[in-house]
Amino acid sequence: MRCLIVDDDEQFLRAARELLEADGITVVGAVSTGAQASRSCRRLQPDVALVDINLGTETGFDVARLLAVQSGTGRPQVILVSASAGDALADMIAESPAVSFLPKECLSGTAIRGILARVSSAATPSQRDSR
Repeated sequence: MRCLIVDDDEQFLRAARELLEADGITVVGAVSTGAQASRSCRRLQPDVALVDINLGTETGFDVARLLAVQSGTGRPQVILVSASAGDALADMIAESPAVSFLPKECLSGTAIRGILARVSSAATPSQRDSR
C-alpha cells in the first residue's frame, strides 16, 4: 500500500512515516499543503492520503475536496486525521469526500488497512448492483 501524508507539522510527518513504514506501508511522500498534495498525488499515485484536518491556512476538508475532484490517475482514498477527537467535527467529516477519520493517536498500518477494507467491502454490493 502506497501512502501520502499531508500535515504541516514536520515532527508528525517524520514520526508518522517511521511508524507506517515499520507497519509495512510505503510512504511515498510527506507534504504540507493542498497544492503539494495534489501534485504529489498525480505524480506518485498513492493508494491513500492521510490528511490533517488543521493545516494552518487550509483545512483538511479543503484538501480532501481538492483531491476528490482531481481528474485522471492519482486520486487516492482520503483519510482525515487530527490530534483532536473527531466528535466535534463529525458532521463535517461525514459531508467530506474522505472515506474516514482516524485520530492521530490511533494511527497505524493496521488501522489504515482496516478502514480501507471496510470501505472496499461496503462498495462491493453497489458495484455488483450496477452491472
